[in-house]
Amino acid sequence: MKFNKSEWLFEQSQKRIPGGVNSPVRAFGSVGRTPLFIDRGEGSHITDVDGNRFLDYVCSWGPGILGHAHPAVVQAVQEACQKGLTYGAPTEKEWRLAELIHAAMPSVEKVRLVSSGTEAVMSAIRVARGYTGRDKILKFKGNYHGHSDGLLVKAGSAALTTAVPDSSGVPVSYTQNTLVALYNDTDSVGKLMEEYGDQVAAVIVEPVAANMGVVLPKAGFLEYLREITTRYGALLIFDEVITGFRLGFGGAQEYFGIVPDLTTLGKIVGGGMPMAAYGGRTDIMDMVSPVGPVYQAGTLSGNPIATTAGIVTLEILKEHPEYYKDIEQKARRLARAFQNRAKNWGEEIWVNQIGSLLSAFFTTGPVEDYDSATASDTKAYAAYFGAMLEQGVYVAPSQFEAMFVSAAHTEEEIEETCRVIEERK
Repeated sequence: MKFNKSEWLFEQSQKRIPGGVNSPVRAFGSVGRTPLFIDRGEGSHITDVDGNRFLDYVCSWGPGILGHAHPAVVQAVQEACQKGLTYGAPTEKEWRLAELIHAAMPSVEKVRLVSSGTEAVMSAIRVARGYTGRDKILKFKGNYHGHSDGLLVKAGSAALTTAVPDSSGVPVSYTQNTLVALYNDTDSVGKLMEEYGDQVAAVIVEPVAANMGVVLPKAGFLEYLREITTRYGALLIFDEVITGFRLGFGGAQEYFGIVPDLTTLGKIVGGGMPMAAYGGRTDIMDMVSPVGPVYQAGTLSGNPIATTAGIVTLEILKEHPEYYKDIEQKARRLARAFQNRAKNWGEEIWVNQIGSLLSAFFTTGPVEDYDSATASDTKAYAAYFGAMLEQGVYVAPSQFEAMFVSAAHTEEEIEETCRVIEERK
């Protein structure tokens, strides 16, 4: 494959855009390659500006659960665009989307639409502080909740790839109220809550960690978080920006049977458009302006194009619950292919998979927390990434991200991907 135009565009972009990209992981820095510049996406494939076509298992980092350019979503968005792109005023679609979210996740009795996952989490934390009258937040090492100042402490996602878990430019005073526990370690949570429990406004967690690679919660871990937050009068926030509408229509909270106080959503909720949401119990959400004293606003929040894409996407998922079983089975087959690769070639690979999410860690297992995830051989991952790309399969350009399966991936495409994985070229 040739990547001449992508290489040229990257060179030009670096002159005007920091690092040549608008989100760090896109730079392909951890895999030692030049990033792809994408021209279009169709179904399970993306095509770059050089005309190379790839089976896509990044799916725009999650929202492409129906595949790229789903005809029903595209048609609805085109029709919506004819009426104008944004009004800065309420529309019926905002209410319709809110009803769909509540139907999927009954714990979200009221919801506020925003424009990004970072904004959703930042706002949910502000609400939790306003509701409880407390300042401290407890998060988990390796969980990523966006790039707001108070949460860039031992963060996951690209922060792991670049080995800079704490960002420059964030004053120490901004993070002094952020406590960091160990994911899947109830003792670390218990000790922090014992010391600071009456000061903790909320515990925020990715119910399935997906930004240090996919790491599943141990049995009883989420239940423990629900119990201890209730005991100390703190709120439990599920960051379902990735798991929402992907583990199932009701997200991780339905999958595990845990009811959080607040939920943050993104990715799929906007059908691939820039949109996110946060919501929860009525008494908590009524703290938000204009009803309550917690201020949050946004001109583009709930804009008619994004809400259109979100409504159509969620309606399709609601009407086709069989999609979830199908993509989970396909993800399991991919996981088995990695296991076969490890066995056949003597490689150290550990696979975590749940629903349509999976990660192959180039390490001995099990991978169940930040330390075991970051013990992975990133050079081995980079070699695997390059080999997959050269054979027309696009996976995450970072060891510490997820592999996503969509409803657009066919049986034949899954089989072809398994063959590429197992052949280990």
